Amino acid sequence: AVTPAMLASARDRARALGRTADFREASAEALPFPDATFDTVVCTVPLCSIPADRAAIAEMYRVLRPGGRLILLDHIASDRRWVLAIQRRLEPLTLRLDGDYLTRRPLPLVEAAGFVITYSQRSKAGIIERLTAVKPLSGGMAR
Repeated sequence: AVTPAMLASARDRARALGRTADFREASAEALPFPDATFDTVVCTVPLCSIPADRAAIAEMYRVLRPGGRLILLDHIASDRRWVLAIQRRLEPLTLRLDGDYLTRRPLPLVEAAGFVITYSQRSKAGIIERLTAVKPLSGGMAR
């Protein structure tokens, strides 16, 4: 969770760099921005802990301009059976302690939302995925 101290630190850092920035705390499932506001959305390791991951991805799609880019990094269900077995055994504990899903797979959800995947790479025994995707220039959201 974002704390007031974290927001203050970010504001101070932006000021020190001479940057103008608008810092807000908001739900990923209901972003407080108009449609087609941003050129790029960067999402690093949150989807594993957002209860409604599909809704968060839909919001990312909504706030991106046509042709806008999504950059996503998250930990995911491994493509290695032995690692996935361990993740499945640990997930009830991580959910209870941190609300952290270990076996989610955002890439199909990103595609289902209407994005076009332009890059995808797994690392760290298949549990880390980096992907970039683009909101098409025309056409509506798939779901």
